[in-house]
Amino acid sequence: MRTRIRLAAAVLCLAAAFAATPAHPTAAAAAAAGPQAGTVAEEVGATAVAARAAAAAETPGGGLRFGECPLDEGLPTAARCAALRVPLDYGRPDGPQITLAVSRIPASGAGGAARQGALVFNPGGPGASGLYFPLVADLPEWQRIAAAYDLVGYSPRGVGRSAPLSCEDPAAPAAAGPTQDPADPSDPSAADKRARIAAARAYARGCAQRAGAALPYYTSLNNVRDLHVLRAALGERRLTFVGASYGTYLGAVYATLYPGHVRRMVLDSAVDPDPRRIWYLDNLDQASGFERRWYDFRAWAARHHSVYRLGATPQAVQASYERVREAVARTPAGGVVGTGELRSAFLQAAYYDEVWPERAAALAGFLAGDPGPLVRLARPDPESAAARENARAVYTAVLCNDAPWPADWAVWDRDNSARARRAPFETWANAFLNLPCAYWPVRDRQQPVAVGVRPPAAGARPAALPGTLVLAAERDGATPYPGALELQRRLGRQASLVTEAGAGAHGVFGGRNACVDRHVERYLLTGATPGWRVTCAPHPEPAPVSLDDRAASAPGKVPRAVLPPAV
Repeated sequence: MRTRIRLAAAVLCLAAAFAATPAHPTAAAAAAAGPQAGTVAEEVGATAVAARAAAAAETPGGGLRFGECPLDEGLPTAARCAALRVPLDYGRPDGPQITLAVSRIPASGAGGAARQGALVFNPGGPGASGLYFPLVADLPEWQRIAAAYDLVGYSPRGVGRSAPLSCEDPAAPAAAGPTQDPADPSDPSAADKRARIAAARAYARGCAQRAGAALPYYTSLNNVRDLHVLRAALGERRLTFVGASYGTYLGAVYATLYPGHVRRMVLDSAVDPDPRRIWYLDNLDQASGFERRWYDFRAWAARHHSVYRLGATPQAVQASYERVREAVARTPAGGVVGTGELRSAFLQAAYYDEVWPERAAALAGFLAGDPGPLVRLARPDPESAAARENARAVYTAVLCNDAPWPADWAVWDRDNSARARRAPFETWANAFLNLPCAYWPVRDRQQPVAVGVRPPAAGARPAALPGTLVLAAERDGATPYPGALELQRRLGRQASLVTEAGAGAHGVFGGRNACVDRHVERYLLTGATPGWRVTCAPHPEPAPVSLDDRAASAPGKVPRAVLPPAV
């Protein structure tokens, strides 16, 4: 399953300040016990580590040691960075340790606002870094929140310098040249499938070879335990959290395991947390969601046929796209954009409607004889190759470790063939991306947590979950709307759902819809939720931009990042 990040992620990693700790303990040390068969020892270990972190935070000089952030992070001068040590394996809390990179900007106190504590952000993925989070402090939609809260970002385990994970040489994709998808995306040939199976097996082997015995410990459960320790290390008794996309799943699991440590929680663009759907069935649903959003883009382009000349109906716009696809299949645009790069670039149209004008203009330019805009849009950036490879590695490891996946290719072939007949745009590309999970070299996979309010242990007082806020766009492709309904149902009557009706852009909060932003701001500042279910009107569609008037990003805005495969 893939999701993208709306806010800009600083993809460069923290440098020397976090370089002293090795990325992975030695294989012999980590393999001494291996992953615990169950989670009891890990939960006990996480509780002990969090308690130590909380005690250290109360001791002068004993908690997180924040200092200057590396210049290449591009963070505000007021931001500070630190390193958080956590166990690789919470079943052995005093065993090999890894280091997580953390960033923070103090609450500004603007307007006389009283400080309410730390607000921790996870942008999703898995595989995305939230270190950039202090950058949002000056954005208009964040200023009142930033006045009351320290804004805390971090790189989860495996990401950047946080025990970085790698599964292949970052230069390998570029060396292989432009990628070409199957000629018929709805029905790949037998040769295409054999090649993708071989590639998936090789990728899974590469993860095992490069990560060694550490590979099984990159999981959502360990990400949640790391978050629990980070909360304690910040000196917070209860967590105030904003999670986007995959970050909503982390938040939901955290609320299930540690309900007494939740203060406020915003879950934006919710993953369906039903353990029966983590992650194989969630991915099938995502393919259908992307198809709906691909239609939305084509319908918009058709409404602006006078600007782009791509066709006056969604079907005609599809035909224009197919002409471009056929051309780059014969001769990659600029020598670097094949059908794979083309599809990846236009997948962004299924995430964010603000990219629609640029995508439509690139298609129009290519068909008019100018491939430059398309090449600039779709060519892989060599400077971010390492970050892309790292993000894909973490994405794959977490999803493959998190849950059982079908090991029989016949199941994948049956399910994705049926889905691709209805949703050809991204079904098979999504399936091939996740196919290493069929051949994953970790024997004992996790069992997904049954998200929801747990009954208390015998003799224990129930820990009530405070009001939480779930956000969703009704036509979101990356995290389809039924997932938000399921998450709200599981979190119970204290969970409030804000729906952006008729919209589909991924990531609802943060400057796109003023109605949604007001609900989030009020909740974070006061704790008040708007009710069981409320609806906001959709944000306006983007205005068309002519080929001669391609607007740059609005000044002062943090651009929305486009990172590699991420849930």
